[in-house]
Amino acid sequence: MALLEIENLVVEFQTASGPFRAVDGVSLKVHEREVLAIVGESGSGKSVSMLAVMGLLPWTAKVTADTMTFNGRDLLKLSHSERRKIVGKDMAMIFQEPMASLNPCFTVGFQIEEVLRIHLNMDRAKRRARAIELLQLVGIPDPRDRLGHYPHQMSGGQCQRVMIAIAIACNPKLLIADEPTTALDVTIQKQILDLLMKLQAEHGMGLIMITHNMGVVAETADRVIVQYKGRKMEEADVLSLFESPKSNYTKALLSALPENAVGDRLPTIAGFMADEAAAAGVAS
Repeated sequence: MALLEIENLVVEFQTASGPFRAVDGVSLKVHEREVLAIVGESGSGKSVSMLAVMGLLPWTAKVTADTMTFNGRDLLKLSHSERRKIVGKDMAMIFQEPMASLNPCFTVGFQIEEVLRIHLNMDRAKRRARAIELLQLVGIPDPRDRLGHYPHQMSGGQCQRVMIAIAIACNPKLLIADEPTTALDVTIQKQILDLLMKLQAEHGMGLIMITHNMGVVAETADRVIVQYKGRKMEEADVLSLFESPKSNYTKALLSALPENAVGDRLPTIAGFMADEAAAAGVAS
């Protein structure tokens, strides 16, 4: 049985000019100990799809699906309070932009311990000990002292590690990493990816990696889903995707990599607001 199974996920946002469909019929499965990469350009619906799974979209979003189950439970039928017991504990997410995702008004120690208090009901001493352990696990030096620091007192890479510590605090069954290396330099990117893969292997988590970086996909993923304009263009194991992509859009995406450039200019891809005829030509 799949850890996460989604069939025909649709997400629409109400706007002044009518409903806008950000995700259009996406289906996917993730198993334990599997790394699934979801790739595509900005605006392809990658993050919105996973925020819908987490139940974190605003009230303006309308979410429907034929199936949305996690660990055998129907997420669509759970109450808000029942969903909150799962999110952050069994299913966790590392958000984009850690400097914006962490609360600037609270110390990193408080923000880690809050997850442990809510989901595991730990007493104060155990929460502090676990928070120190987590900071040490994600490679932050002097973890005992760092508990009292605020996000602005830490670098971008350290804040990303704090976000990972919060996400794995309760040993989730599924971890969703949304652009976990955005805005980080190459050295820190490599460290963060190595850390995620190490944690995934040690804890046997299912891992969904949202990215537009095909190098990250090649290095980390078992399977890949390619999205464009809210739709799934292709799904394949990582080797097959790079060696023999089926979708014209996937071929265009791979040809846009700098190492595949022919001449002085990279090929371009019709954007999200391209007319339907052009989009149909890319997606066929």
